[in-house]
Formats: sequence, structure tokens, C-alpha cells
Amino acid sequence: MKVLALRLMPLFLFIILIGFFWYSLSLDPKKLPSAKLGKPLPNFVLPVLGNPNLKLSQNDLNGKISILNVWASWCSSCVDEQIFLLHLARIGVTIYGLNYKDNQDDAINWLSSWGNPYKLIGSDLDGKVAIDLGVYGAPETFLIDKFGTIRFRYAGVLTSKIWQQEFMPRINEMEHNL
Repeated sequence: MKVLALRLMPLFLFIILIGFFWYSLSLDPKKLPSAKLGKPLPNFVLPVLGNPNLKLSQNDLNGKISILNVWASWCSSCVDEQIFLLHLARIGVTIYGLNYKDNQDDAINWLSSWGNPYKLIGSDLDGKVAIDLGVYGAPETFLIDKFGTIRFRYAGVLTSKIWQQEFMPRINEMEHNL
């Protein structure tokens, strides 16, 4: 009996692994929880993309409801959301950028080609600030209240539909409660 159990053990482990992987395929990365919600932005000071003498810090996002968008020139999905981000900037939404693990020249050229919706862009070359924020990958967008607290995180391409369904109700609530 012991020999049979030992011989069947790899089969049972294989079945358990298959079940785990099957379940993992059903997870939606856009709905992954963020441990940072309701907490202040982590402390950071980053050089501003294209002007390393200027700095972007978490304090720059205080005082007004704002958006922090994590992007990179190597991110093909970031192209998809760029036009919408430009629209948001045109209607007065304050957007800060976090350029994630990117070559600075590539990022500057990318902005020249696609447009720049950002008030300031921090250059996160080593990805440390992104790690502190709990970023899974680019693009990700954070809604920050006027006190510098993270109120919402969206992983994936920001679209008009997502903006209307997820961001606007939260922004309206923040504006009425502050």
C-alpha cells in the first residue's frame, strides 16, 4: 500500500498544480487588490524626465486631486491610452507621469511622437518607486486625493469607459466630501 501511495504521489501533485494554474488563468490583473489603497503615496524624489535638475516628489501631488500614470516607451499598451490621456489633460485633469524602467532618450522621443499629457514626469529608472506603489506593470493609473492619499488603482489601458465608470464617481465623491 505504501509503495502504491508513493508511486501515485507525483500524479496527485501534478493534478494539484494543474488546478492551481487553471485557477490562476481566471484571475484578472485589473482587479488585483492594491495594499496601497487608502494610504499616502510612498516618499520619493525622482529626476524629471528631460530635466534632471528638476525633481518630482510625492509632495508635488498634494493640494489637488490628480492622476499618477505609470508608462514607458517600450509599453505597447501605453500607446493605446495616450490619446485618451491627452484628452484628459486638455479638459483640465492634472496628470503626473511615472516613466517606468525606460531609456530616457526613448521616452522623450516617444512623447515627441505621441504628445505629452503630463504636468511632470518622474524618471523611475530602477523601478523602485513603482515597486513601492505595488505596480504590476505598465500602464497603471492611480487616483490621488488632494492630501496625497491613493484612492484608486487601475491596471491596464485607461479608456473613456473606465474613466466614466471607475474614476469619475470617485472624483465626484472626493470633491463633495472635501
